[in-house]
Amino acid sequence: MAGDGQTSRRYRQQRATFRTQCAEANEPCWLCSQAIDYRIKWPEEDAFELDHLYPRSTHPQHAEDPTNFRASHRLCNQKRSNKMPTGGLGTLSRQWLKS
Repeated sequence: MAGDGQTSRRYRQQRATFRTQCAEANEPCWLCSQAIDYRIKWPEEDAFELDHLYPRSTHPQHAEDPTNFRASHRLCNQKRSNKMPTGGLGTLSRQWLKS
C-alpha cells in the first residue's frame, strides 16, 4: 500500500531523523532565517515543522525525498503554503547602518 507522503511509516521515520539532524545542527528556518527552538512542541507557531522545497501538493513524487526537506517554523510553513518562496533583498550596495 502506497503512503500518502505524510503518514506513511517511512515518511514519519524520515521526518523524525531529519528533525534530529536539524536540532543537532541548530538549523534555522529556511524561510525567515530565524532560529528554531527545537524544544517547542507542535502545534505552537514557532515549533519545528518539516517543509518541502517542492510542495507535496504540486510535486508528490518528491514528498519522501530527503533532499526536498527543509527546516521551518510551523507558522512560516503555513504562510508559505504551496507557493515557492520569494528571494530576499540580496547584498546591499552600501552599509546603511553603522555601529
